[in-house]
Parts: sequence; C-alpha cells; structure tokens
Amino acid sequence: MKKLPLALLGSTLVLTTVAARMGGWAVVTVENPPEYLVAGKPLDIDFTVRQHGVTLRSDLKPTIEATSGSRHVSGSAWSLARHGGYRATITVSQPGEWQITIYSGWGSSKGMLLPLRAVESTTRRPAPLAESERGRLLFAAKGCVTCHVHGGVDLTGLLANFGPNLTERRFPAQYLAQFLADPSIKPPAANGARMPNLALKPSDIASLIAFINDERRLTSH
Repeated sequence: MKKLPLALLGSTLVLTTVAARMGGWAVVTVENPPEYLVAGKPLDIDFTVRQHGVTLRSDLKPTIEATSGSRHVSGSAWSLARHGGYRATITVSQPGEWQITIYSGWGSSKGMLLPLRAVESTTRRPAPLAESERGRLLFAAKGCVTCHVHGGVDLTGLLANFGPNLTERRFPAQYLAQFLADPSIKPPAANGARMPNLALKPSDIASLIAFINDERRLTSH
C-alpha cells in the first residue's frame, strides 16, 4: 500500500465545510477510554463535546448509557470546571460485552466506544491491548469515527459520511505524529476546512498511528 503524499495529508484529515453547514452535530472526545470494564464497579469517563468538531461547549446536558443484549443501564454526567469538560459515571451490572454510548446533549450527536468486555471483580484483569488495537479503540473514543469511515471500526448511528475514508490510507509516521499533535501546522484546505486539535496525548498519537498505518485490516471485528 502506497503512502499518501504529504501535500495531500492536510486536505485528507479535515472536517469539510459541507458538514459544518449541516447544523446540529458535535464530536464527543473521550479522554480516558477504558480497555475493559469491571462488573459492579463505577466507571468515571471524562469527555469533551465540540460543536461541529471545533467549538467546545460547556452548556450541555450529556447522558450516558451501556447496553448488553437486552440489559440496559444509564448513568449521570455533569460539567467540570475546565471549559468544555464533562464527567460521566456508569456501572455495568454483569459480566459480558457492553456498548457504551455518550449522548452529547447537542442535537442527536453522540459518541460511542467499541464494545468492551466486563469482568467480575475477582477475575484476573485482561492483558493490555496491543498498540494497533488500542489505536482502534481510540479511533472510536476520540471521535475520529464521527468524521472518518474506517473498515476496522464498525460502529453505526454516527455521522462518518462526509470525511475521507481512511481504511486504505497510509501516512508518513513522523508527519502524522506532528499533524495529530498540532493540526495547525498544515494550512486550511481551500474551502477553509481544518482538522480540529483534540489535545491528544503522545501515547494516544502513537497508538492511532499504529492503527491507521497498520497494513493488516482488522476484518475479524
């Protein structure tokens, strides 16, 4: 698979102005996504909500829920002191695979985590995820999936219909690291669109690069 030329990177990883005119949509970015859950143990999830992927909103009333088959639990969410920050708490009731959804409170926009395994409190904790698999988890949790389709992340009910499809794209790792850390290094596209700065941690950037540039397609998920 050939890597995309640097000149095209900035115009590939952007939010389009067409989407910006769509009205009430937002991107939910989870700051501390878990790799697994513990049944019966409260989980705190910190996140931000960006209107049109850019403007942080502090005046919303987000909600959170988790589902596993016919089982359903909901949790509370509240604003944090820092601008645009929220925290939600949820407790899954039983072991199994759970889907966590955060409803932003801005129109019908929501964020979704990949399905997570919940274990008993007495069970040995799962091994840490491999770098590329953690990047797959982050691609959903950080809100990338709201704007970009990727064949390795199968989530429905999100926008993901206006950004470029990243399934077969590869990028020079060093430049991609710089770009994800500070999207302003690349001038806006001709239509004024720009990739938002999601304040990604270096470890998160490394994992996202491992996932995006992974030559193996995660077709088993």
